[in-house]
Amino acid sequence: MTPPNAITLARMLVVPVVVWLILADFANHERWAALAYAIAAATDSLDGYLARRRGWTSIGGVFLDPLADKLLVMGALIALVEQGRVSAWVVLVIVAREFAVTGLRLVAAGDSRIIGASRLGKLKAFSQNVMVVCLLLAPRHARWTDVVVAVALALTIWSFADYFWNARHHFLTREAQP
Repeated sequence: MTPPNAITLARMLVVPVVVWLILADFANHERWAALAYAIAAATDSLDGYLARRRGWTSIGGVFLDPLADKLLVMGALIALVEQGRVSAWVVLVIVAREFAVTGLRLVAAGDSRIIGASRLGKLKAFSQNVMVVCLLLAPRHARWTDVVVAVALALTIWSFADYFWNARHHFLTREAQP
């Protein structure tokens, strides 16, 4: 268990707390949820920095880190759908992108190749984190949150297209196994 993996596991354990805070019914619960979410999201940068800087990379970390990120974002967004703060179709696009990119990575892993996070993928993740915090802190249906959601959605779609374009050779040259 490396320190980055411990941080990643802690991020995963915070997901139910974030969801509970989003759905809670007490004064300022949205602010507490935004704070917990922002801290959890920031640990993604911390564990990545430590893994690269100290050489604490591992196969487990390569798998767990994106899983923790997806659980955090998806958990928060599903709770926000229930709260009526974001449309279900927006969350569906984001979830579909995450499943599709994970599928691309699994196909590449089958060829012993790793498709790491691209700069565009990291920008997409940042925009989604900003979106979640804004949706939690903004008054319901504030016009500017529509812009934040649109930017996150555009980056989500663009990053999917980028991943697919860069991984297309895995599909075009690979023969099906009986």
